[in-house]
Amino acid sequence: MNNTLRAALWMIGAITAFTSMAIAGRVVSAELNTFEIMFYRSLTGIAIVLCFAKYAGTIRQIGGNRRRLHFIRNIFHFAGQNLWFYALTVIPLAQVFALEFTTPIWVVLLSPLILKERLTAIGLLCAALGFLGILIVARPDPATLDLGILAGAACAVCFAFTAIFTRKLTRTESITSILFYLTVMQAVFGGICALIYGGGQITLPSFAGLPLVILIGVAGLMAHLCLTQALSIAPASVVMPIDFVRLPVIAIVGTLLYQEPIDALVFVGAGLIFAANYINITRGQRAQHN
Repeated sequence: MNNTLRAALWMIGAITAFTSMAIAGRVVSAELNTFEIMFYRSLTGIAIVLCFAKYAGTIRQIGGNRRRLHFIRNIFHFAGQNLWFYALTVIPLAQVFALEFTTPIWVVLLSPLILKERLTAIGLLCAALGFLGILIVARPDPATLDLGILAGAACAVCFAFTAIFTRKLTRTESITSILFYLTVMQAVFGGICALIYGGGQITLPSFAGLPLVILIGVAGLMAHLCLTQALSIAPASVVMPIDFVRLPVIAIVGTLLYQEPIDALVFVGAGLIFAANYINITRGQRAQHN
C-alpha cells in the first residue's frame, strides 16, 4: 500500500471523527452547556491518554518544565473549542467547518509575531485570498450581527494560536506530554467555568447523553491522532485537500439530519480558503526543497 493511500485512509478516520464530534456536540448541547461538554470530554481524554501512555511506555515523558507554555496554549484551545461548540448550535454545520478552515491563514499572519518567522509576499497573498473566502462564507451584515458567525470566525483565530504554541512545545516536549497537559488543563478550565456558570453546580449527563459525551472525548483525540498520522506519512499538500472533504460531508449530514439548506456560496468561499491554504503549503514545500 503506497503512502498516499495510507494517508487517505487515516484522513477518512479523521473526517469521521470530526463529523461524529460535531453531531454529538450539537445533540448533547440540549442538556449540557459548552463548559460542561469540555469538562466531560477532557475527563474522557485524561483516561485515554494515561492508558495509551502506560501501554506505549511513554508516561515518563510527561515533564513539568514548560507548564507556563502549556497553560497559554490550552487557554487558547479551551476558548476556541468552546466557541466551536457554541457555533455548532446556532449556525449551519457547513458554515462552522468552512470558517474553521481559515485557521492556517491566521497561522501565517500570527507566526511572525510569536515564532519570529518571516512573513512572505505569498503568505500575504494567501491571507488576502483566505479573507475573501471568509467574507463570502460569513456575508457579515452590521445590521444583523450574527454571534454564531463571530464565534465560528473567532474559534479559528484561537485554534491558530493553539497551533503556533503547539509548534513551540514540540521543540522540547513529547506528544504524550502535550496531550496530558491538554486534557488535564482543559478539565480544570471546564470544571471551573461550569461551576461558575451553573451557580456552583455541574449538570450530570443523562443516561442517553453519557455515550455522546464519551464519543466527543474519544472522537476529539482520534481526529487529531489520525490527522497527525496522515501528515507523518504524506506531504501536507496531499493531506490537506483530503481534509477539505469534511465540508461536503458535513453539509450533507446537516441537510439529512437538520434540514439545513446547502448554500452554494459557502462552498465558493470555502474553495477560496482551500486555494489559499493549498498555495501556501505547496509554495512552502518548494522553498524548503530549493
